[in-house]
Amino acid sequence: MACVVVASSRTHCSPLRPDATRSASCRRPSSLSWASSFPTADLRASLSVASKPALPKESFIQSAWTRRSRGELAKRPNRKSWKQRTDMYLRPFLLNVFFSKRFVHAKVMHRGTSKVVAVATTNARDLRNNLPSLTDVNACRVIGQLIAERAKDADVYAIAYEPRKDERIEGKLGIVLDTIKENGIIFV
Repeated sequence: MACVVVASSRTHCSPLRPDATRSASCRRPSSLSWASSFPTADLRASLSVASKPALPKESFIQSAWTRRSRGELAKRPNRKSWKQRTDMYLRPFLLNVFFSKRFVHAKVMHRGTSKVVAVATTNARDLRNNLPSLTDVNACRVIGQLIAERAKDADVYAIAYEPRKDERIEGKLGIVLDTIKENGIIFV
């Protein structure tokens, strides 16, 4: 076969000698797709000889490129896990409860947009004047009831609560969470 290069940068092979093998320049031009990056093997030759491997030992194909190498780990050590990346979509609304020495604050926030959906605090004008104590058990029950009502008004019926490190769900925090559950909000 003789090869002729045309001005359009394509290679055309003409069968001048049928017994001749194709040269390296006579092969089709390589494309930029991912499939063209794999080595090609002649299947006819490998089917005829069963004991002989199709590829020599020097061209052993390794699939290590699919995993992250140590160098890539060193470049991006703070890559988030699958759960960290998908959790904000599976549990989009997050409850945040804060207890200060003088007040109790609670809010429901959308994780994806960081928008506050519902807020309740004992520092509000109507609660500050009506409650005898702004930090006791009764104030925590009122905050839980208010946050549940306001979340339902915003069409939020399932929220998540993630306790901080070394935080126990007991005492005032447990009262707030139990009151929210009693008022029809599901914790996921």
